[in-house]
Amino acid sequence: MVLRKALESELPAIWEIIQYAIERRRQDGSRQWQDGYPNPDSIRADFEKGYSYVVDDEGTLLAYGAIIFDVEPAYNDIEGKWLTDDEYVGVHRVAASPLAKGKGVAQFFFTELEEIAKANKVYSVKVDTNFDNGPMLHILDKLGYTYCGEVYFRGSARRAFEKVIRA
Repeated sequence: MVLRKALESELPAIWEIIQYAIERRRQDGSRQWQDGYPNPDSIRADFEKGYSYVVDDEGTLLAYGAIIFDVEPAYNDIEGKWLTDDEYVGVHRVAASPLAKGKGVAQFFFTELEEIAKANKVYSVKVDTNFDNGPMLHILDKLGYTYCGEVYFRGSARRAFEKVIRA
């Protein structure tokens, strides 16, 4: 497996992964991603900004995520406190294919993301998720992310986490 930048030709496959994740969230009783977001426009915008990454396993896309080295404005207004005020990499729209089940793909995504951050001399990862996204909350806990408070997107509170990584 490798975490790499997405190719434009992969946008249809990425959208299939996102649609699967939206449906999984619904089946799990989560309200996350049940409001028309993410949508094809948001995924295309990720690609155009250079944020789109995929987990590729010998030509099969297993996961998608937006890895963002820019400031996330919503993170400036946290109800709580971040661990650091340093530069950070933000992570959004992480979704896994049904083919990823049982392969540790989400853990692989975040571990490789940390390596990308360190290669860019950034030593903090910030991420948020819905309060009812059990699988993501489990992954963040397992990987040592610290709950820092709440941030708001599109009028909804989201749980915010940070992990400080070392070179």
